[in-house]
Amino acid sequence: MAATYTASAADGSPITWRDGKRIWWSLSVVYPLMPLLGLWAHHATGWPVMLALPLLISYGLMPLLDAWIGEDRNNPPEAVVPQLEADRYYRWLTWATVPLHFVALLACAWWAGTQDLPWWALLILAYVAGTDAGLGLNTAHELGHKYNPVEQWLARLVLAVPAYGHFTVEHGRGHHKWVATPDDHASSRMGESIYRFALRELPGGIRRAWALESQRLRDAGRSPWSRHNTMLQSYAITAVLQLGLVAAFGWVMLPFLAVHNLVAWWQLTSANYVEHYGLLRAREAGSSTGYESPKPWHSWNTNHLVTNLATFHLQRHSDHHANPSRRYQSLRDFPDLPRLPSGYFGMFPLAYVPPLWFKVMDPRLLALPRIRGDLSKVNLDPRRRDALVARYGSAQA
Repeated sequence: MAATYTASAADGSPITWRDGKRIWWSLSVVYPLMPLLGLWAHHATGWPVMLALPLLISYGLMPLLDAWIGEDRNNPPEAVVPQLEADRYYRWLTWATVPLHFVALLACAWWAGTQDLPWWALLILAYVAGTDAGLGLNTAHELGHKYNPVEQWLARLVLAVPAYGHFTVEHGRGHHKWVATPDDHASSRMGESIYRFALRELPGGIRRAWALESQRLRDAGRSPWSRHNTMLQSYAITAVLQLGLVAAFGWVMLPFLAVHNLVAWWQLTSANYVEHYGLLRAREAGSSTGYESPKPWHSWNTNHLVTNLATFHLQRHSDHHANPSRRYQSLRDFPDLPRLPSGYFGMFPLAYVPPLWFKVMDPRLLALPRIRGDLSKVNLDPRRRDALVARYGSAQA
């Protein structure tokens, strides 16, 4: 599986580079099958609580492995990036992951519909399935940024699993344009809890996606309600999939799928919350948005190896926002970036306890070289502005 890439540097000297993580990227492919481990554990022991095993691995073992194995700050040389991006092995991994999210949902739904589970075990199973579908949104995130019909369709297909068909439109044409500004509902603000953020981000994403897709179709002389609407294409697959599960396994699927979908959406909200907390692009007269273009320092970054291998390098978010179409295997680390203290599996539970989140992240935010305690350079929650100014003492805010 090893592959060596060779190129010439600007001065003509030869460059040889080998991706030491090449085989390990397959972790992003097998990780969506984690719910099946819970089903096996329940079958082997007869204990319904074993259905929660995937949650213990994700939120217990993964942060420990991130802390133990540490970070990987290696970058591929720019001279070999064209070859690296052209290597089909890496895109085949993302393509292969798409059907596995369907496998995981179908397996969990079959277990929920055929086993005599107590209500709390059904809830655990639906939650586990939902976290897995949240990983599907990450797969769609990688695919949706690629400009070819196959990967665009695969993105819509995997978005159908948790009924989140608007994501590619909203993320690519909305969030990436307005990221790290007060105008972006998908960028969290300093002092804003994840729960307040969710109430702003979830409905805002649907509204903005519909407006963007409707405008695109009207500009093309088509109705927003036509078959050309990419959101409706994905939602149609959702309807077939989830109504089919109700028909196959009965009414128990209604609460199961409701929890599954909500948890998947919550996973994406959790990622959005930690990725841009408090970061703010500077005003720039004459730009199309009124702000400077997105730079690497407008996203929180983390190089924790294990979680990056399980999420197609999602955590190298700084380079992603600066270069959205760059494939995951080519994403780079930069010096002096905003850095999270753990991988996402460690940061999500921290965000769920707002006082702990603020205690850890607010000082880290204010200590950034481009902020240095100046609240005028921070994306502040307007409802907390006075309290934050009183606490951190920046008259410029």
